[in-house]
Amino acid sequence: MTSATFSSETAQASGQARAVLVGVDLGPGSSFDPTLDELGLLAESAGDQVVGKVLAKRKSPDPALFVGSGKADEIKLLVQAHGAHGVIFDQALSPAQQRNLERHLGVPVSDRTALILEIFAARAQSHEGKLQVELARLQYIATRLVRRWTHLERQQGGIGTRGGPGEAQIELDRRMIGDRIKSIKERLEKVKRQRGTQRRARERSGTFRVSLVGYTNAGKSTLFNALTKARSYAANQLFATLDTTTRSLYLGEAGRSVSLSDTVGFIRDLPHKLVEAFQATLQEAADANLLLHVIDASSPLLHEQQVEVERVLEEIGAEGIPQILVYNKLDAIEPAQRPRALRDELELGAGHRVPRVFVSALTGEGLDLLRQMIAEHAVPPPSPADDGQVQVLPDGTPTAGPGRAAGYH
Repeated sequence: MTSATFSSETAQASGQARAVLVGVDLGPGSSFDPTLDELGLLAESAGDQVVGKVLAKRKSPDPALFVGSGKADEIKLLVQAHGAHGVIFDQALSPAQQRNLERHLGVPVSDRTALILEIFAARAQSHEGKLQVELARLQYIATRLVRRWTHLERQQGGIGTRGGPGEAQIELDRRMIGDRIKSIKERLEKVKRQRGTQRRARERSGTFRVSLVGYTNAGKSTLFNALTKARSYAANQLFATLDTTTRSLYLGEAGRSVSLSDTVGFIRDLPHKLVEAFQATLQEAADANLLLHVIDASSPLLHEQQVEVERVLEEIGAEGIPQILVYNKLDAIEPAQRPRALRDELELGAGHRVPRVFVSALTGEGLDLLRQMIAEHAVPPPSPADDGQVQVLPDGTPTAGPGRAAGYH
């Protein structure tokens, strides 16, 4: 079964590339979005305008064209009808499939991985973030040395030459790319050592570290700003922020401050090379004492998004860190669907229960409960040895009284 849908407009806006989206259902076990909504948001984040969508179903990818010659002909007609500048596939393409499709369709072809890398390249602000994105992008293009479409040529490149990433991909040969990858890895290794030094300093000072993690556009940055009164960039778009931001958060309930970090958002099929390249940044989450897993409570795909975040956390070695599930965007939920209580626990299987709280970072509802829950983790309840009474060991030796088990363990 196949289907095609068309936009009602022909995307005449100047400066925007018109794109056709393609999604292929490869059966059970494959990632498939029948609406292609998320891919459309990614395309818009990259500066493209979606003019058509094509869906297909196959048992396995066609080795040459991924979708087969018949469906490729259908895509070509759609491209010609709307004057599209390129085609974006929701699944990863091999270099050979990409080249064959470009020859067949007559326009540049991109896949989900390349699209995410392009967005990251445009959004990275810090020196470290730019290095991480460049490393992932160079590793991706090392086997395909192709470029996307024209609007890339108007962007500043990150290789040390003028022009966009598209131009750099054409100009750099594999040997130069290999040298650049080696150089970036060495520089990122220095960054990793610096972060390690900073982390050890925080550990010596007894700083309690909290990291925000979650699916992209779940509202992490808005929540971060609401908790810390910061002014970090926040927008209703995918990957609005990439660079880790850390602020001090004072908790009156605990009588102390904690360190709160906003990290890069996750997404389905996040390129492994990107996770690998962002290891230094993601280490903030892996080294945290507590994770605030922010979930878009209004999303119809919230369960799938939660599972994807858990998968990435496992990949970076952060699966064992205590979590609070923060269901954000309470203001966007219909009144009839609102939870009975803003705070409860969610069972994740095998008797494992995780605390959960519903909040609205936009209106502030539920934030007091969230602060209280963070405080409970930052200052655990005292052990029996802290009840103010002298404890006696079996041999009759008295132990220390109050304060013996103070602090976070």
